[in-house]
Amino acid sequence: MNHAQSHPSAIRRFLEAQSSAGLVLMAAAVVALIIANSPLGPGYAAMLHAYVGPLSLEHWINDGLMAVFFLLVGLEIKREVVDGQLSTWPRRVLPGIAAAGGMIVPALIYLAFNAGPTAAGWAIPAATDIAFALGVIALLGNRVPASLRVFLAALAIIDDLGAVLIIALFYTADLSLPALAGAGAALAVLIGFNLFKVRRLSPYLLVGIVLWVLVLRSGIHATLAGVMLAFTIPMERTPGRSDHACVSPLHRLEHALHLPVSFLIVPVFGLANAAVPVLGLPPSALVAPVTLGVAAGLLLGKVGGVFGFASIAVRLGLADRPAHAGRLQMLGVALLCGIGFTMSIFITLLAFPSSPLLQAEAKIGVLAGSLISGLLGYFTLRWAKRDSGGNVR
Repeated sequence: MNHAQSHPSAIRRFLEAQSSAGLVLMAAAVVALIIANSPLGPGYAAMLHAYVGPLSLEHWINDGLMAVFFLLVGLEIKREVVDGQLSTWPRRVLPGIAAAGGMIVPALIYLAFNAGPTAAGWAIPAATDIAFALGVIALLGNRVPASLRVFLAALAIIDDLGAVLIIALFYTADLSLPALAGAGAALAVLIGFNLFKVRRLSPYLLVGIVLWVLVLRSGIHATLAGVMLAFTIPMERTPGRSDHACVSPLHRLEHALHLPVSFLIVPVFGLANAAVPVLGLPPSALVAPVTLGVAAGLLLGKVGGVFGFASIAVRLGLADRPAHAGRLQMLGVALLCGIGFTMSIFITLLAFPSSPLLQAEAKIGVLAGSLISGLLGYFTLRWAKRDSGGNVR
């Protein structure tokens, strides 16, 4: 076995970790739904709303633990843009165009169902859950070419960047200027560490905690502190070297976070936020505009945006289709992009912070749209066959 085989690249390790994590996340979502619709449901909800220090348990999960999730997202975005699958424009074109379509079309479909106050949820169906999507692909084994897995990972990373920008621009509460100024100062210190080539992680993490507290108080969502911190962590470009040989602070931190984020933080988020008491909701909630807009946005908008925009880009000669991938396989991957669990539910909490009913309706839409998209994507990829030329037969 050669060195490259024994030490897989960062993107390959990312794919493998996310595929396994997706299966764990599926189990967490099912357990949460069972608990919420059982006699344990009220007690479970009360536990989540119990305060532990200054925040409720639910807030510690959604504002605290998820800041670590966003830190990992930021590290992955930076690595892929600086020295990975998104490091050159030819590599960015197809997933970038597909990701743009996968955000624009679902938002428009949602708005076709919703006007007025509920229009605030327009971004809910615009995000793809990479762990869930790759978890479904993992069930298919070698039926899906490696190039499509990389395409999906790259698309989801760009999609995550879009979601981060959406949260920062459109889901920010009333701003506290003193806290915002303090956060800016903390960020300046982190940038200074980077410029002076500080390679120890502990100074970054200590200032990162201060940054999180200040961002939490500023009115910007606290999880964005994780992304800000990630972008300041030093990373060296290492062309021609295996990822295993890279020891930059970014690589070390990303490696340390993968397992706890994938197998603890994200499943805990799923347990806390997929607990929708469906049996206790009025029947109208199942066909409410928010429910239908989210479900249709994920199911129809994602496949239309991702597959449609990617097909147009290939037809116009702007990009090449992934190697050994046929149109039907591209359609299957586009369907999997309709799985929007983690980020969609996260945006739901920001869009409707004071309405448990609207949150429940949106979560039902997320769960229904994601489930149907996942099943259709799975069977489409299972039926699709490929040949050496990348054509479906």
